Amino acid sequence: MPHVSEFRVRYAETDQMGVVYHANYLIWCEVGRTDYIRALGSSYAEVEREGTALAVVDARLRYARSARYDDLIRIVTRVTEVRSRVVTFSYDIRLAESDVPLVTASTVLVAVDRRGRTTVVPSPLRRALECAIEA
Repeated sequence: MPHVSEFRVRYAETDQMGVVYHANYLIWCEVGRTDYIRALGSSYAEVEREGTALAVVDARLRYARSARYDDLIRIVTRVTEVRSRVVTFSYDIRLAESDVPLVTASTVLVAVDRRGRTTVVPSPLRRALECAIEA
């Protein structure tokens, strides 16, 4: 099941011409991902407080078109794979009002403990993420 996040492009996210700086799309992926985890019933902050972080180990973005200052953005986030230590998300970032595609992206995250060593995704989060995968 996908999760949808919407917001307006802030001036600080753009360059002098009002075009969104390319690295901000990665931040928007994080917005989609953390909103998704919250919608599943657990905040990412809670997961970290319990001793597990999800570190991005791979990020892929394909740019189709630029967003501009004050555009309404829609991010559709999906869980595409869950393994014992790894979670993969995909993102479809579009202009919300016209449904014009901007960026497609994916991130692979690995669970790490407080010392930065690979660990398992906490069971409650893993179960929720597994249930969220589209069949």
